Amino acid sequence: MFEGFKSRYVKVKKGKVFCKVKGDGPPLLLLHGYPQTHLMWHKTAPELSKSFTVVAADLRGYGNSLAPPSDNKHYNYSKREMASDMKQMMVKLGYSKFYVAGHDRGGRVAHRLARDHRKNVLALSVLDICPTLDMYELTTRDFAKAYFHWFFLIQPKWLPERMIMSDPRKWMKYCLDKWSGNHKFGKVEEGYLKCFKQPKRIHGSCEDYRASATIDLDHDRYDRKKKLNIPVQVLWGKNGVIGKQFKPIKIWQKYSNKKVLGAAVKSGHFIPEQNPKEAIKQLKSFFLKNAKNYS
Repeated sequence: MFEGFKSRYVKVKKGKVFCKVKGDGPPLLLLHGYPQTHLMWHKTAPELSKSFTVVAADLRGYGNSLAPPSDNKHYNYSKREMASDMKQMMVKLGYSKFYVAGHDRGGRVAHRLARDHRKNVLALSVLDICPTLDMYELTTRDFAKAYFHWFFLIQPKWLPERMIMSDPRKWMKYCLDKWSGNHKFGKVEEGYLKCFKQPKRIHGSCEDYRASATIDLDHDRYDRKKKLNIPVQVLWGKNGVIGKQFKPIKIWQKYSNKKVLGAAVKSGHFIPEQNPKEAIKQLKSFFLKNAKNYS
């Protein structure tokens, strides 16, 4: 996987971020979701690197990136801090302006990155999410049942951590199977587990969710009317929860001054792995269309 990509550890203010880099074109930052790492892009990054300089990174608390201790307000795992890591990393790699595509948790970081660092992000693609604030405000019984992990992982430490630590493989596989419709991920699962089973990363990923239910909502409420002025794309899985429970394009349009583009993809939650051909087509078309903005 990731043949020809260079592995990098990039120093940021709070620690080091791990990423893999390849390509010559405009820089494209790829961010993963839960309970995964940058490896989730293994079927799409090689092809995308033919048109872009791809940077596939591990988020704070995941993979091989920094996993700082938690704090009472969950600030260390706020999307603001996680986005800051990514902005610092990209600038240190030499890319002061770039595109970003984020799946799941990575989409939430990408959204905050576009909000907090408007001079750096040229276009944004989010995969299988709606904004955190809207999803909480529109929560129904059906959504709570489908996304029960949102409410499990935010329970006080160390309750969910200890339960997951008792059998991290079983929990991780449950998440992958449920959200994908029992898609066969293959050997990449072992790559995910190698990092996910580490206690500090189980804790870090729980803190990610706790932050989303607390401090992230404060940040989102504060600037919800400060619309983005960049192209935005939203993709969601036809067989997933987002398109059934919400109206993705309509919701995302509230956050942008430009027309939001989007489409349902024949897939479950994990679009880049379940339908890599369509993911590549959609991402490549969207970002190349906006390549003229890069300089």
